[in-house]
Order: sequence, then C-alpha cells, then structure tokens
Amino acid sequence: MKKVLFATTNPAKVKKFKKYLEENGVELITLKDINIKLNIEENGKDAIENAYIKAKAYYDVTQIPTIGMDNNLFVEKLPQEKQPGTYVRRINGKELNDDEMIEYYTNLVKKYGGKLSAKWVYGMVIFKKDNIAKYLWNKDNFYFIDKPCAKINPGYPLDSISIIPEFNKYLVELSPKEKEYLAKRENINNIIEFILKNI
Repeated sequence: MKKVLFATTNPAKVKKFKKYLEENGVELITLKDINIKLNIEENGKDAIENAYIKAKAYYDVTQIPTIGMDNNLFVEKLPQEKQPGTYVRRINGKELNDDEMIEYYTNLVKKYGGKLSAKWVYGMVIFKKDNIAKYLWNKDNFYFIDKPCAKINPGYPLDSISIIPEFNKYLVELSPKEKEYLAKRENINNIIEFILKNI
C-alpha cells in the first residue's frame, strides 16, 4: 500500500480524504501518526503558497510524499482590511481555537447584517523528490449566519455558522447522503485523482 503524509493537524481535513484514499489503496499518514510537529511560518500570499510551504517542510524531514493544504476565506460585504484571506484562524496575531473562531465570525456576521455569502478557496500541493504538483479549487455555495449551531465539526468550526441553501440546513448538520451530494458537486473525485496521480 502506498503511503502519503498529510501535513495537517486538522482532523476534519484528514477525515474528508482518508476514506477515499484508502478505497484506492493509499494509506494516509498524519502528523499525529509520525509525532513530528514543525514550527512553520505560513507566510505565503495565497492558499497554494502556504500549502507548498507545509508540504516541502514535512517532505524535507520525512522523505515521504507529502500533501500540503491551505484554504483562504473571502466574505461578501467585508471591507478589504477585514477579509480573512489566508488568516482564517489568525486574527490580530492570535491563533483562534474552534470556539473563538465561531464567536469571532458570528460577531462579524452580526455586524454586517446577519447573513453573508462567502467563498472558500482551497490550495493543495503534493511534494515529493521528483515532482511538485499543485491544485486549486473553490466552494461558494453557502452563506454564514449569526446564530451558530450547537454542533461543532472539530477543525472546521465555521461549518457551525454555514448554511447550505439547497437543504436550508447548517453544514455541520447535513446527513451522510447530503454530504455525499456536496462532495460530488465539489468534485472530490477530481481532487482524489489529482492525489493518486501525483504520489
């Protein structure tokens, strides 16, 4: 079985890809599995640059083909200086935990009218000895509201304030079938193909 390292400590990111990769004969190893945590400065200007920084740093240490992933967030109506961009968790120099993120973004949405359309831009880089591959996609079929759901998706706390219009439900409350529908629309198969092709 092929092995690939996912350079993340985010359980939601791991969960999203693990099943699909295992079905294709790939073992997804996490930073928790190898017990290595580097102090990496993610100072790239966008999701791809930050994904590259993470993938290269962990490949250099482990020599295992490594996936780096990052996401940027853009929210309608927010002025440029308030846009999270690459700093979704880092607000005013502080790294927010899941509860703090929900509180910060709920207050932000409240301030700008109680409902804001948003867009995630995802970047993924696979780094190995003889190849560096990059993939970019986005997700914009949702909006934030100022009343959080009681349920939290560890690692992806903003799922608790994200409403999916087709189902009129919080993202965190979608059924497995509804999540499968969203994964297909997000072209998860294309992302899995990209990983399989480049590891």
